[in-house]
Amino acid sequence: MGHNNHLMKSVFEKVGSELRRGLARCKCDRCGCMRGTLEGLRASLPTLKNKEAKDLLKDINGFYKELLPLEYSCFGCKFCIPAEAMTLLTKEFPRLASSTLLSCEFEVSEDWPPVEGEYTVLDKSAPVAVTTLADLKLEDKLANLKPEGLNIIGKTETENIGIDKLVKNIITNPAIRYLILAGKEAEGHKSGSSLLALWKNGVDKDMRIIGSPGRRPVLKNLKLSDVRAFRSQIEIEDQQGCTNVRTLKERINALAKKAESLSATSGCGCAGGICHPEPAKPVLMPVTFASKTAPEKVSAPVRIKASNPETIKLDKSGYFVIMPSRQKKVILVEHYSYDNKLLRVIEGKNSREIYFTIISNKWVSELSHAAYLGKELARAELSIKQNLKFVQDGA
Repeated sequence: MGHNNHLMKSVFEKVGSELRRGLARCKCDRCGCMRGTLEGLRASLPTLKNKEAKDLLKDINGFYKELLPLEYSCFGCKFCIPAEAMTLLTKEFPRLASSTLLSCEFEVSEDWPPVEGEYTVLDKSAPVAVTTLADLKLEDKLANLKPEGLNIIGKTETENIGIDKLVKNIITNPAIRYLILAGKEAEGHKSGSSLLALWKNGVDKDMRIIGSPGRRPVLKNLKLSDVRAFRSQIEIEDQQGCTNVRTLKERINALAKKAESLSATSGCGCAGGICHPEPAKPVLMPVTFASKTAPEKVSAPVRIKASNPETIKLDKSGYFVIMPSRQKKVILVEHYSYDNKLLRVIEGKNSREIYFTIISNKWVSELSHAAYLGKELARAELSIKQNLKFVQDGA
């Protein structure tokens, strides 16, 4: 009995020692392998009902507090310290195995993608995403073919907000391993070239994409960890300029087969993804492909439910009467004071000309009134284009 107790104590001491050794390394304290192991031990050790298990559990709780924020699910190390520590323990106590097993499978949230926008989702578990950049028609044409392996397709017109949204939707779905750039990018914005620069170079301390030719390639809605997750998760295939849907379909199919082949040879059983052996590099370093990561969590903006105002504040500058002429293809706007005196008449070919004229001359002083004018002028312009009757809405 004493011999068995000594062996038991020795196992617990070895497990604690191995975990302590792992936490001393810069990789383990932010890795999902270590976090998952500690969480599994916290759940399973109380079932052993012995002093050695209680002592180890006390150490485990201390270790858990030392963990840094999770940055990757697995770093792909050839010798995984927490995994080896668990092997020592489960070899002695096999019944703990079921409660401490780690998995690199991740479920995609039902409400994915988290960022709303103009895109088409075909298969959330597929490995290929496509951006058609500024080509609005290409999305529908390619989506209608339903290529095998296509996860999501949509446009990315700008080098800042457009890329912000694309990155967030990709890093929250670990099944996506390839991003195809297709169609033509918008002149000036250079969203395709900026995506390539982001993937290859990362960002600087101000979140500006290094090497981007875009006008304002600053990613104000992302974090450095988001950029690193994006660069390590995917491989970009540059098909900019290509609008041939058959060619793009063939590339999607080929990349899907490549992903399936790599997944089959990786031996980890990941569904729809690839586990790469090399660790991810810091954001400013050349890109490498990391092991499959857990879905990133992106912060959602505050969503406020719109409501009608209790009272409407009148604009001291007066009110406007909008009169579109379908025959002359112009919009006339009469500006009145509140004693019904006609102050002026503004004439324009479109709503933009008119509201800029009104604003620049400071003929409107309330934001709500300016918003109302923009809405009604847009309706007036549409009535001319569609040959519809226009009735001005009450404020």
